[in-house]
Amino acid sequence: MTTTDLMPTRDLRFLLEEVHGLGDLLTADRYAHTDLDTLRSVLDLARDVAHDVFLPLAPKLDAEEPTLADGRVTVPEGTKTAVGAFVEAGFQATSFSLEDGGMQLPAMITEAVLAFFSAASAPVVSYPALAMAAAGMLRAHGSEELRQRYLAPMIEGRWFGTMALSEPQAGSSLADLTTAARPADDGTYRLVGNKMWITAADHDLTENIVHFVLARIEGAPAGTRGISLFLVPKILPDGTHNDVRVVGLNHKLGYRPAANTVFAIGDQGGAVGWLVGEPHQGLRCMFHMMNEARIAVGLSASAMGWAGYRHSLRYARERLQGRPLTSKDPTSPQVPLTEHADVRRLLLSQKALAEGGLALALWAARLVDEGRVAADRGDDATAGQLAMLLDVVTPIVKGWCSHYGVAANDEAIQVHGGYGYTRDYAVERIWRDNRLNPIHEGTNGIQAMDLLGRKVGAGQGAAAMLLMARLQDGIARGRAAGPVASALAGELAVAVERLATTTTTLLLGAPKDPAAFLANATPYLHLAGHTVVAWLWLEQVLAAEPGAEGDAFLRGKLAAARYFYRWELPRTAHWASLLAPIDRTPLDTDPDDL
Repeated sequence: MTTTDLMPTRDLRFLLEEVHGLGDLLTADRYAHTDLDTLRSVLDLARDVAHDVFLPLAPKLDAEEPTLADGRVTVPEGTKTAVGAFVEAGFQATSFSLEDGGMQLPAMITEAVLAFFSAASAPVVSYPALAMAAAGMLRAHGSEELRQRYLAPMIEGRWFGTMALSEPQAGSSLADLTTAARPADDGTYRLVGNKMWITAADHDLTENIVHFVLARIEGAPAGTRGISLFLVPKILPDGTHNDVRVVGLNHKLGYRPAANTVFAIGDQGGAVGWLVGEPHQGLRCMFHMMNEARIAVGLSASAMGWAGYRHSLRYARERLQGRPLTSKDPTSPQVPLTEHADVRRLLLSQKALAEGGLALALWAARLVDEGRVAADRGDDATAGQLAMLLDVVTPIVKGWCSHYGVAANDEAIQVHGGYGYTRDYAVERIWRDNRLNPIHEGTNGIQAMDLLGRKVGAGQGAAAMLLMARLQDGIARGRAAGPVASALAGELAVAVERLATTTTTLLLGAPKDPAAFLANATPYLHLAGHTVVAWLWLEQVLAAEPGAEGDAFLRGKLAAARYFYRWELPRTAHWASLLAPIDRTPLDTDPDDL
């Protein structure tokens, strides 16, 4: 019987090297200090630490949540073991420049590394991952003084970081936040307010925690135009505790090892904070971190979908149950679950959704890399186009991957049957953990409205055209390739035309009825996401088809691609029917009638 590796490196190496052209990227001066063998070694090490340290601890840490006493959070010892192994291996520094003390590796490698850890225990890796995103934002927008003081310890993993956005009364409506910042005589500010749903606002993993807090300077304009960003450390430069403390822990369905908090700021006179960026430009600065986090959420959700798939594949290969339909002898040997066609359907569905999502998230990381290379060579026009394309792709990555990562985990439970609904098997825990991803970093409804309301129409439709050009290029190459790719390219062409027509119709009608325009933004996100993922499955077929005859791994890629095109891509026709003309059922339903 075929054995099943729960975390095979070939899956990610195929996407990185054969689909997204990692080797070609390494010809750029930015990455001249490394090579493909080195990056493969980084992936191998990430896989080993995730598999050997994080994975065995995952069920234990799910059962032993962090505790709160006297405003301080203590995490279980296993969390310290896992996070310590991550930091000791140097993964905290992968994405940062050599001059800042980092490894300056491609963003694709950083995301692939995080994929292994998300597959093993996403809640635990969220501690260092949040710190990496916070340090990146500080590097981009912090003053030289703040970078000198805080950047190196964060890159080294001695200090971690958070982003403190939401408030109890406001949730995702940042325009309604009330945390206030009062200028002090020494150039700092004193902050007072409360934050909610703040992951890692306190723990005993590091020497210090650097909070990035959204607040209003006294007299600032109402709404989002009056929001500023502040660096508020747990421990001040003089070694004293700042006026920040956790006053409650949120008890979540999943993601339990990651301390999620109610966070009080300045309830003893005001927390000391330093302004990051310009006054009233806090959201612009914070979105640097948020957009990076949204790609990371999508990547993590797909990695968790992939983890559930690998667990259910192993179970289905090992579990003997039932007999072939053609067998008439009730005493004949039972067969593995994989012998049943409906179980193979459940496995193919997971594979198509999870590996399609991984391809999507890694493509977004590839766009980050391409943008950095273009900027290095002074090609501002290309860098600008790549940034615009990344802006379109980011809400798709976050929204599509998190929705369908959970869907894949649901089917992983189904493969296990009753056992999958128990805590004895990992798929129950993974589903609970993954269910957070459609909610945090902006709910998927917010991602959909951002995609349709802001991103696809940017530059008078130039952003949408950039995306369409990538899809059309894939179709052209697919038509000229092998029989599987050629057939899929023809089907993709129909879906792309459907997406283009629907997008144009919506954008032209938006000024006439803005409420109707955004009422069905979620179906538009699914329409766009399925079309883009179908293109990425075509790209995988282009890489796999030439060598598939003697390779089960590559034949599996062709099978999953055919499944996606036959079972998933036709759904785009239904979503398009809700958008052109726009279905008004949710919009016109009286709230009193619900």
